[in-house]
Amino acid sequence: MGTVAAGAAVWPLVDQMNPSADVQAASQMRVDVSGVVEGTQLTILFLGKPVFISRRTPEQIAEAGAVDVDDLVDPVSRNPNGDFDAPATDLNRTLAPYEGDNTGEWLVQIGVCTHLGCVPMGNGAGDFNGWFCPCHGSHYDAAGRIRRGPAPENLHIPVAAFVDESTILLG
Repeated sequence: MGTVAAGAAVWPLVDQMNPSADVQAASQMRVDVSGVVEGTQLTILFLGKPVFISRRTPEQIAEAGAVDVDDLVDPVSRNPNGDFDAPATDLNRTLAPYEGDNTGEWLVQIGVCTHLGCVPMGNGAGDFNGWFCPCHGSHYDAAGRIRRGPAPENLHIPVAAFVDESTILLG
């Protein structure tokens, strides 16, 4: 009985440390991707950072899929939506719109260079048909994997999921 009373007395103090409803709501965002056509990228601002949402072409997917993971600077996928420590194959870095999809068409990543935090230039830039950070010369491929330059890690991937065929939930 004393344990229950102590728990009831302490709970309000502990509960006040939880984030409020408005803070929790701000940590998620729904993004309509119905207008993103193959070969284009939508850039949005989420939690103060740019997020690149790319709908890749079959050519981009094939090129990124042909890369040997052993040749990568950072061979870890770093994808919180799957096995974070899985090899950085192209498919392990993509976002599937439905269970069992393995086309690799959608790529969602935080658009911040992992070297010093600059914003890399658009889809198709650099020497590997991906992104290029002009600040210090980091080159990322079409899967957002660092291929050359001072960046130590692949572009980071946010927590994300398709909630329907045209909406991605970030956070």
